Amino acid sequence: MDEKYMSLALKEAEKASNILEVPVGAIIVHKNEVIATGYNMRESLKDPTAHAEIIAIKRASEYLNGWRLINCTMYVTLEPCPMCAGAILNSRIDRLVIGTKDYKMGCCGTVIDLLHNSNFNHKVDTTFGVLEDECKIILKDFFKKLRKK
Repeated sequence: MDEKYMSLALKEAEKASNILEVPVGAIIVHKNEVIATGYNMRESLKDPTAHAEIIAIKRASEYLNGWRLINCTMYVTLEPCPMCAGAILNSRIDRLVIGTKDYKMGCCGTVIDLLHNSNFNHKVDTTFGVLEDECKIILKDFFKKLRKK
C-alpha cells in the first residue's frame, strides 16, 4: 500500500518539476482515502512556506474541517524540513512515510529528529525509503537540468 500512495506523491512532485519548482510532492491519506495533495509552489507563490507538506496539511484540514489530522498518514517524496516537521507534529498526523532522506535539512531523523523528541507530546510513526530510488532520481534530474540552464 505504501508504494501505491508514494507513487501518487511522486506524481505531485512531477507537477512541481513541470513548473520549475523543486520536485517534492505530498499526499495525505485518511482511512485509506486520499484526502489532500500538495507540491512545492514556493517560487510560483513567492511564499517561503509553500512547501508540499504545508499545502497538503492545509487542504486536509479543510477537508476534515479541523486542524487535528488524527488517523492520517502523510506520504512525502523528500524528508521534511524543520518547518514542515513542526507542522506535521502540530497537526497530529499519526504516520509519515518518506521517500528519501534530506541530508541538508531533514528533520525527521537525518539531520535532527523533531518527530521523536521526548520533550514533545506527540510522536509520529516514521518510515523511510519507500520508492527511494524514484524519489532520488526526480530530484537529481531536476537539479541536473537546472544547472545546465
